[in-house]
Amino acid sequence: MAKEAMKPVANNKKAYHDYFIEEKYEAGLVLHGTEVKSLRLGKCSIKESFIRIENGEMFIYGMHISPYEKGNIFNKDPLRVRKLLLHKREIMKLLGKIKEKGYTIVPLQVYFSNGRAKIEIGLARGKKLYDKREDIAKKDQRREAEKDFKIKNL
Repeated sequence: MAKEAMKPVANNKKAYHDYFIEEKYEAGLVLHGTEVKSLRLGKCSIKESFIRIENGEMFIYGMHISPYEKGNIFNKDPLRVRKLLLHKREIMKLLGKIKEKGYTIVPLQVYFSNGRAKIEIGLARGKKLYDKREDIAKKDQRREAEKDFKIKNL
């Protein structure tokens, strides 16, 4: 049986702009009822979401999964707190890291892997304003170089 490819649902490009991502982890998502159907339709946003560790468990706040249109009373609150599934040792390692100054955990993307909803989270360190300016300058240089290359190859 061949492995099913990863099907992306939602991306958090802002996380790469605001943070240096040092480590990435794959976590399972605890979903109820029609939330999975909404995810399969791509009705998810993680732009304003954040992750906290409480009592040795990891939760995501502010993740918006739109209610399923054909659902009825079984639809859950779109912004409810959802539990993330990680191994205890991974959670403890992340907890130790975020106690250090400047570290946080950010959601990077939501996707389906082998039919299961997964979320990629990253251990991140906040960027300063000059770091962001540096990234924008590099991106502009790369864009200019690609434009020049395209013009030369016409």
